[in-house]
Amino acid sequence: MSLAALDGKARSCMGELDDHPQAFLVMARKEFDALRGMIGNPLFADEIFGFHAQQAIEKALKAWLAAQSITFPRTHDISRLLDLLEETGVDVAIFWPLVEYTVLAVQARYEAHLVDIEAPLDRAAAIADVQRLLDTVVAATEPVVVGMRKPDLL
Repeated sequence: MSLAALDGKARSCMGELDDHPQAFLVMARKEFDALRGMIGNPLFADEIFGFHAQQAIEKALKAWLAAQSITFPRTHDISRLLDLLEETGVDVAIFWPLVEYTVLAVQARYEAHLVDIEAPLDRAAAIADVQRLLDTVVAATEPVVVGMRKPDLL
């Protein structure tokens, strides 16, 4: 299959994913696996590592929202997704620090010259944070997402 064919399929199914928590979890897991592959590799800039962390977080939160039949906007804003979960009574307090990855969704990837990452990202801590979120989302969505296993621990 060509990449052009894949692009057309991706565009046609993006709206359909909004109510498929398992699809979002699978995508979040792929982003998480990419993080694990980058942890000790200096060839990957922090902006690229951070982008994949942001994507894993965003997709995991969207899986959680979809599993609860909560409508959410097309956004990369982690705080907006956490707000939606909180509005339904979900305790997401431990995940608010993940909001710092929002800037890495677009700006750090496409406007790197405008974003100053003051200190190197703690990649091990980022992986642990994403792992905790994925574990929580899988546990919270288990009744809805049948057959989805917890991501392997490092």
